Amino acid sequence: MPLAIAAPPPNIVFLLIDDMGYADLSCYGSKLVNTKNIDQLAREGIRFTQFYVSAPICSPSRTGLLTGQYPQRWRINSFLENRESNTKRGMAQWLDLKAPSIARELQKSGYATGHFGKWHMGGQRDVGDAPLITEYGFDTSLTQFEGLGDRILPLLETYDGKPPAKHALGSDKLGRGEITWMERAKITGAFAARAQAFMSEAQENKKPFYVNLWLDDIHSPFFPEKALRSDGTKKTLYNAVVQSMDDQLAPLLGYLHTVPNTIVIVASDNGPEPGAGSAGAFRGFKGNLYEGGIREPLIVWGPGRVKSGLVNEKSVVTSVDLFPSLLKLAGVTLPKAYIPDGEDRSDALLGKSQLLRRRPIFWKRPPDRPGPAGERFPDLAVREGDWKLLSMTDGTAPQLYNLGSDPGEAKNLASTEPERVRQLTEKLLAWNKTLP
Repeated sequence: MPLAIAAPPPNIVFLLIDDMGYADLSCYGSKLVNTKNIDQLAREGIRFTQFYVSAPICSPSRTGLLTGQYPQRWRINSFLENRESNTKRGMAQWLDLKAPSIARELQKSGYATGHFGKWHMGGQRDVGDAPLITEYGFDTSLTQFEGLGDRILPLLETYDGKPPAKHALGSDKLGRGEITWMERAKITGAFAARAQAFMSEAQENKKPFYVNLWLDDIHSPFFPEKALRSDGTKKTLYNAVVQSMDDQLAPLLGYLHTVPNTIVIVASDNGPEPGAGSAGAFRGFKGNLYEGGIREPLIVWGPGRVKSGLVNEKSVVTSVDLFPSLLKLAGVTLPKAYIPDGEDRSDALLGKSQLLRRRPIFWKRPPDRPGPAGERFPDLAVREGDWKLLSMTDGTAPQLYNLGSDPGEAKNLASTEPERVRQLTEKLLAWNKTLP
């Protein structure tokens, strides 16, 4: 009997959208835009309805995606800002180079690795001595004002006859890379084009590739092209940027349809900015631990490897699952010293199973997002099965929701389920004690 020939490792493209709400793509229910190019990936692949990020704000969420570990383990609890602010909030100035990196593991296994777009794990504002993105396992990078190395910085065009304003937040003074100024409305297309060129080169060199295309869109400030600005309200401008983003991705997504053995992952890093995006039926938004802040779209596409036309409503997947899952798909063994916070969910990503997860998921609120006076947002949260508990750091003020019957977190069941509250609180506080 002939030996089975192992499948070649897949190309992997991770498309991460910035600050997009759960319901901002038309394939997730938006009636205000027609994201036909991303929708096509959803139709031809799998659309998940229970995907979570590890934090409701950018820097820690991205840390969870890169490392597969809860970002608080690396003292990244909120968005990285200037040195004084980072120190005041008890945070690191950048992600420690000792942290795990999915790109580093794939690079060591022969992958061509590239990062194109937003980084925000060090090298922003006045932090000019952070490591370069390439030191985390990427062969090449092109970023924006929240990372070092070659970068594209935006010009904010208001179409009023005045020169466009530069929006750099200090990045233009840090050096350590070539700077290109570009109209903000066109930057997504530029990142996509550079990513496509990198993929083409990897193909020519007969190497599998791993590419982060982590867009600066659709984060504020919102500056779409003039024809899309309409009444100029925040909501209108936001949806115009969503539409423009999808349009600018069309050439790259068309190209990927010609590249065999490729898996594309589409997600967002956290919930929407209030007054801009939509979390749909979910409560909350960017910065808090209700579903609207941490539940995000997840689309997985890969003709010949990923099942087509599925909507997975059962599998609870979290961003820290991607590290072990993608390494498994690439045939790469986890590092010996690596302690995963996530689970291997590769079968779910391929559409082979919808098995329930084994371990609970935990969250910690960014310290600089306490909520309105007199109505503080919960500090901690845990989900196990359909049950989700939110509480303060000492376990007080519990809120308990059954997400199976109440995904909008409208009915607090803490008073009627005291034993469940006790059990989940115990697990949540025990997890919190493991953090620095």
